[in-house]
Amino acid sequence: MWPQPLDPLHSIALSALVAALPLILVLVLMGGLRKSGLFASMWGLGAAGLLAILVWHMPLTLVLGSAAYGFIYALWPILWIVFGGLWLYNFTQDTGKFELLRRWMEEHASGDPCIQAILVAFCFGALLEGSAGFGTPVAVTACLLVGLGFKPRQAVIVALIANTAPVAFGGLGIPIVALAGVTGLDLSQLSAMVGRQVPFLSFILPAYLVWVVGRGKGLRRTWPTALVAGSTFALAQFLVSNFWGPYATDVIAASVSIAALVAFLRLWAPGGAEQRPLGDESPVSLAVPHPRPAALSLRQAFAAWLPWGMLAVVMVLWSYLKLLPKGQVTIPIPGLHNGVLITLYQEPYSALYSFQPLGPGTAVLTATALTALCFGVRGQVFWRSGSKTLRQLRLPGLTVMVIVGLAYLYNYSGMAYTLGAAVARTGPAFPLVSSYLGWMACFLSGSDTASNLLFGNLQVAAAHQLHLSPALLAATNSSGAVTGKMISPQNLAVGVTTVGLIGQEGKILRATFWHSILLAAIFSLVAFAQAYWVSWMVP
Repeated sequence: MWPQPLDPLHSIALSALVAALPLILVLVLMGGLRKSGLFASMWGLGAAGLLAILVWHMPLTLVLGSAAYGFIYALWPILWIVFGGLWLYNFTQDTGKFELLRRWMEEHASGDPCIQAILVAFCFGALLEGSAGFGTPVAVTACLLVGLGFKPRQAVIVALIANTAPVAFGGLGIPIVALAGVTGLDLSQLSAMVGRQVPFLSFILPAYLVWVVGRGKGLRRTWPTALVAGSTFALAQFLVSNFWGPYATDVIAASVSIAALVAFLRLWAPGGAEQRPLGDESPVSLAVPHPRPAALSLRQAFAAWLPWGMLAVVMVLWSYLKLLPKGQVTIPIPGLHNGVLITLYQEPYSALYSFQPLGPGTAVLTATALTALCFGVRGQVFWRSGSKTLRQLRLPGLTVMVIVGLAYLYNYSGMAYTLGAAVARTGPAFPLVSSYLGWMACFLSGSDTASNLLFGNLQVAAAHQLHLSPALLAATNSSGAVTGKMISPQNLAVGVTTVGLIGQEGKILRATFWHSILLAAIFSLVAFAQAYWVSWMVP
């Protein structure tokens, strides 16, 4: 059994600096030099492998085994879930059902821009984040807001700020699944812990968006709608994440919030509604509101919502019937399982891969297939959507595999524990810093999932050093990361491209940066309180 050296250079500060070099390399290549995620992660993996061998003296077989373990875990369950969610999204696009849903959103959006921001950017954006993720919410909601009369610049800003609260459970819970895999912590415990942090942001975010769009006047005029949307989303997000798991959290929370808001708007309307959002940019063609389409029939509205309702129902039934563990096969990774001693805990490091043929990705594909049957869609259309999804995931899929391989190598080599021991030197104040580690990684990588893979186990190592809950700090990494996504270069590029503001990423970054810093502070305070004052909130 190979023991992990915690301080190979006999200086914890120097050892931590060397351990951080591959991460710094990845983040600089992606965030600074704008290289692709695949390019950056491959260089990071190579650098980590060399350091593991030359500095940590890790045997080559263990280096290769840990990276391979990461590749396998990335393929199944992570990419399998992503594949299922993206297939459903592509299927709704290819069959015209997504266009019906877009029209439904426009039809039910009030003429007040503050309410439009809540319904389209917050509620509908969360639905897209929960099912598809990968920049889809920002691209779609920014275009919808422009169609409703927002100026392009403000549409992007609102879409980016709104794309925070649902991110931790985005893509059918992928960030939480990845966090559980890389830390070895219980998935349901992490889901519950994140579900006891993010709802604080979810509750206030609609009001915050109203303030961004209409300032104090808009907030005084439309605060009841912000209260309805925020409270219903936060409550549903808490309940689903704590009692059903991470997979359908956003889909159900967004659906509940949309239904509650639409019902409320039938009973209440704001007085003195502004018909245009604030904005000082020069108008372009996209700033002209599109003519409002004809109202959807009841049948069309049902068709628009059927795919997402089917997804929510199938995911809930899948969890209720306990289908996930059916047929599960546990496979020890040869040469790696119990081949590493975690020096920090004096325990062997297990490497057991669990293959679940009925995992959440299978549930999503089941929902997609049932939807196709309900619509009577030809098999050719169904499989064409699947083929399209495969093509879309080729490069992103490779990137995810390499990043997960890097994360697993960090864990098994001991570099993550070295970093954790160094960061723990901040002492009891560490929970205040914890969320900003996730924020920084998401800012540079553009992904809550990547942030969890890079820093998740670092947070766990620091938690053990400080005798705090590992689940609390690991969850705080994911929660803090959601606020970094609005300023990530990838998300900025998606936003400006879709509304015709090519080359204006810098302007949008300056507009969203302090929003990002301020919202991240919420999780710093929440984590600190949960660590020392309200520890009963930690599952």
